[in-house]
Amino acid sequence: MATTAPIKVDAETDRLVSNAAHFLQRSKKDVVDAAVREYIDAHREEIEKGALEALRSLDGTTRTAVKMLADASDDEVDSLGGLSR
Repeated sequence: MATTAPIKVDAETDRLVSNAAHFLQRSKKDVVDAAVREYIDAHREEIEKGALEALRSLDGTTRTAVKMLADASDDEVDSLGGLSR
């Protein structure tokens, strides 16, 4: 059984999803699910490129992983106490 997780959208997006669900006679969940899947399919190459670039930047060190995950520079990491290079 699939689990569900809430997502937050602004009021205008919620209105659009609600209207689409009503006129398509589908649930809001179904509309959002279909929209996200179509968006990801349409942008799959960009997503894969970004993931591959991120993987290439990792050198196996904790420092590099922290920098990538926190989107931090060497100076920012150092200002927080640093990690071994």
